[in-house]
Amino acid sequence: MENISKILESGSSQEKIKILETMDKINNPRILEKIILKLDDDDIQVRGEAFSSLILNENNISDFLIKSLKSSSKNIRGFSSLVLANRNEINSIPEIIKLTKDKRSMVRSCAIGALGHLKAKNAKKIFLESLLDSNLEVRKSALHAIINLKISVSEERKKEIIKQDDPDIKKLLLKL
Repeated sequence: MENISKILESGSSQEKIKILETMDKINNPRILEKIILKLDDDDIQVRGEAFSSLILNENNISDFLIKSLKSSSKNIRGFSSLVLANRNEINSIPEIIKLTKDKRSMVRSCAIGALGHLKAKNAKKIFLESLLDSNLEVRKSALHAIINLKISVSEERKKEIIKQDDPDIKKLLLKL
């Protein structure tokens, strides 16, 4: 365990990836926290492998992931919400909802996407409000969730959205 910890802390990207590929059965709290920290690694491949490792983990690790939603790192907050969604952890919905007000647009976008994936019907108001977010990716995530959950959007709101003049948004609006 000590060797795993050292590699995750200071190993090369290839060493980290090799270790993370074997971590789908781990339930050691110290190692789990180190894996979650790798969601904020400088190397995108390490982040991706940490993401996969957490999704595929066969143990009940939702408490660790929910705790990480309060991290100071935007990557850890955002990606943890997506890991929880991919694990279908519906008990995490109230905590993910809090991230829809995050100051970082990347975190808001991930949270909206996670809620959509979790089919959080109780977030309908959040999805509709997020259609007017200052960030395009947040608006797209909200629109995807609205389409997938078959939430109705008023004609007035559709007109507001069309004013944004984005080709991707216009394509998505056709699906409403």
